[in-house]
Amino acid sequence: QVQLVESGGGLVQAGGSLRLSCVASGRAFGTYSMGWFRQAPGQEREFVVEINWRGDTTYYADSVKGRFTISRDNARNAVYLQMNSLRPEDTAVYYCAAAPRYYSRSPTDYDYWGQGTQVTVSS
Repeated sequence: QVQLVESGGGLVQAGGSLRLSCVASGRAFGTYSMGWFRQAPGQEREFVVEINWRGDTTYYADSVKGRFTISRDNARNAVYLQMNSLRPEDTAVYYCAAAPRYYSRSPTDYDYWGQGTQVTVSS
């Protein structure tokens, strides 16, 4: 069992930056692939980025490539999402999630989810 808690969301102007954190409790965090998803009102949950358990392999959605950076610190049971050059279309609730294997791009691939943190980008 893994419990995930996100933080770091907020309101930012277009072009600004935010850093999201996700801290895990429970066993074996270091064995999970971790992902970030987002969901805007009235839309489906969207894949953003994934990082493997070692932290040396990542995969980004085209919409965030070059602007967002994922990292993890297994010693701290944490994964981070640095978001730069934010755009109004990045506005959503952001969720971190844990999957038992890498190459997990669908919400159904993930076993554990955080409660989400709101990111709002004003124009």
